[in-house]
Amino acid sequence: MTALSPHLRQATPVVAVRGEGVHLYGEDGRRYLDFTAGIGVTSTGHCHPRVVAAAQEQVGTLIHGQYTTVLHRPLRQLVEKLGEVLPAGLDSVFFSNSGSEAVESALRLARQATGRPNVLVCHGGFHGRTVAAASMTTSGTRFRSGFSPLMSGVVVTPFPTAYRYGWDEETATRFALRELDYTLQTISSPDDTAAVLVEPVLGEGGYVPATSAFLQGLRERADRHGFLLILDEVQTGVGRTGRFWGHDHFGVVPDVLVTAKGLASGFPLSGIAASEELMRKAWPGSQGGTYGANAVACAAACATLDVVRDEKLVENAEAMGARLRAGLETVAATTPAIGDVRGLGLMLGSEFVTRDGSPDAETAARVQRAAVDEGLLLLLCGAWNQVVRMIPALVIDETSVDEGLRAWAAAVSTGTGTR
Repeated sequence: MTALSPHLRQATPVVAVRGEGVHLYGEDGRRYLDFTAGIGVTSTGHCHPRVVAAAQEQVGTLIHGQYTTVLHRPLRQLVEKLGEVLPAGLDSVFFSNSGSEAVESALRLARQATGRPNVLVCHGGFHGRTVAAASMTTSGTRFRSGFSPLMSGVVVTPFPTAYRYGWDEETATRFALRELDYTLQTISSPDDTAAVLVEPVLGEGGYVPATSAFLQGLRERADRHGFLLILDEVQTGVGRTGRFWGHDHFGVVPDVLVTAKGLASGFPLSGIAASEELMRKAWPGSQGGTYGANAVACAAACATLDVVRDEKLVENAEAMGARLRAGLETVAATTPAIGDVRGLGLMLGSEFVTRDGSPDAETAARVQRAAVDEGLLLLLCGAWNQVVRMIPALVIDETSVDEGLRAWAAAVSTGTGTR
């Protein structure tokens, strides 16, 4: 019999048969509160009626019109709608399917536009699983081991991960920028550096937000040395952090913005945005793909952007994120095994540690499994999988936040042996 690869291990035992809003319904008939959102994909919740209607209507008229062969209306509409939310000056877009593809498109654009070979990435960043994207990923060896040689020209520089270093944010930021300058002096000269690629909040790296001083420092160095600032907004974009884009918290604008995940509420769609002047520097034939900007995915994305605007989901993410964080901090205050609670908006993580402060993956895993028994679905992240992350759909309300917090408190008690 044919079966799935044994390495495709599910984080929970749930066999989902239906989704609605912030809930999934299992084959066992049980309702689960989904704080995974398909790893941040179902931004408007499972099966939002307006997204469903847009996709159903599009399926009945045109499923696929390959976008270097013909244009279609959903693609044109999506370009217009993105223009309403993209940073000023980023007025040219290219679409693909996955975050990895979009990251690699951004890298290709940077190298072609600057004529320089190297890219700086931050320690702890996750940018995808394809060869180039994995070569730029340093959030865990599991994403990059076993298929060397990886792509050359990648140089790793520190991220201001204050909790890991045991410093305050200001000290960690000074260190990271000082080391970046040292890297530019000793490993990749500015004349060899095409871009610096960074997430506004480390995703797989443990839900660690950047700081304003750090991202502004990257912006200043990019301008001074003539390389590009690429922000990977695959997980932080489309309202996830309580701002439409994660970088909106930090007072910077990138040269290239990468988006995916929550853009189409579960349909495969990703893209990059840059100025038209920069995008024109891509070489002919370097941008394309069979399924990029699929008509149904574009229709779903248009509906998603309308729902995010009309239902004020960015504002809701900020308010519900504050409520959720307050509850997580309350639990952490009485749980020595939780060393840190951090994140932005509805992108929050609780880091589990041993008595000596070392990462505690075993306890994190026990808590995550115990949460399933409480009807709450969660995921792990961090280099050791020691962080339990919460990324519910942006449509979540106070009732579901509070329900989730009750389940979380019970799971923590069970997983830490204090129940």
